[in-house]
Amino acid sequence: MGDFWPVTDVLAHLGGSWRVERSVRDLASGAEGRFTGTTVFGPLEEPGSPHGLLHQESGTFVWQGTSRPAERTLRFLPGPSPAAALVRFSDGRPFHDLDLSTGRYVADHPCAADLYRGEFTVRDEDHWRTVWRVGGPAKDLALTTDYTRLP
Repeated sequence: MGDFWPVTDVLAHLGGSWRVERSVRDLASGAEGRFTGTTVFGPLEEPGSPHGLLHQESGTFVWQGTSRPAERTLRFLPGPSPAAALVRFSDGRPFHDLDLSTGRYVADHPCAADLYRGEFTVRDEDHWRTVWRVGGPAKDLALTTDYTRLP
């Protein structure tokens, strides 16, 4: 397992509020940006939806000196085991699977001609990280996000 912390129940583990710090690098141009904010994993309360979590992220994104508010919403639905989840966009379209039973998982998401490859690692009960590498004809990005549990 090394430096990874296995998660036996991913939805229970993620529930609550997290501080988010994300670096964004355009590997082709060298441009860099930063997002800081919070992510709240709260109950997904929609009629007909399986028990899951609503992931709501909000904060400030600074790109090339310009600061602006940013937000996104995802749905985390129960997966084939308690350690796994099915991650969906806010409109319900599939994004990627997630299985943290070993504390580490790699997911792919093809998007038009681009490929998003995400590595998820859990360091301990209160810290986890995602590293997304985005490649394609128009994109060459690296996004690293650190999550720290808030009290």
